Amino acid sequence: MKQAEPDFRVLEYVTITKDPRTDLVVAIGGTEKSAAILQRTGGFLSAPGPRGDYHRLPHGLPIEQQRVKATAASHALLAAGHSVHLDPALNMLAVPPDGEREAALRYLADLAGRATVATTSSEVAEVLTEVAAPVDGLLPLAREVIVRSWITAGELQGPTPSEDLDPIGRLGDTADSLTAATHAILRARNHAASQAPQPAPTSPLPNCAPAASRRRRR
Repeated sequence: MKQAEPDFRVLEYVTITKDPRTDLVVAIGGTEKSAAILQRTGGFLSAPGPRGDYHRLPHGLPIEQQRVKATAASHALLAAGHSVHLDPALNMLAVPPDGEREAALRYLADLAGRATVATTSSEVAEVLTEVAAPVDGLLPLAREVIVRSWITAGELQGPTPSEDLDPIGRLGDTADSLTAATHAILRARNHAASQAPQPAPTSPLPNCAPAASRRRRR
């Protein structure tokens, strides 16, 4: 006996892309359910079009906000079972060329900003932890890069001059210096983390002399 094929409910395809003429982020296709998801999770607005209503993000949004909202909406649609095409230029999770380097530079700038505006020792300690954490801190990771480069470059180069004149060989000394710097920063981090919060300064009370002393004698 031949079995009948199951009846699948296929939701309409949704395309989220940027219109090249207007630079608006638009969502085309979908159902009423997908329209509700677009509005709720991405802040899309309903707009009339020549082939029926479509959805778009508000005018004037910065590019980063466009990407955040488009990515959030696409993942909410996927989680609800809709088929979605998201323009790669709008995908926050896609790494563009040189994107990792740009993200690293933003991360370093953010750490510097956090150190600048810190108001407590614990906030300073959090920044120093990012720099010198034993496994994934910035300095231990940089040391790992230098050590691997030292080993590889040493294997690739030919006969070396004396140790004092060998710049590749001195990378080992640089790695040791980074280790010492990491330990010093961790000690500073531990000291900052152990400091008790300082109470906010209070304004001195006004000089309230007795009223009788302020009266003028007749």
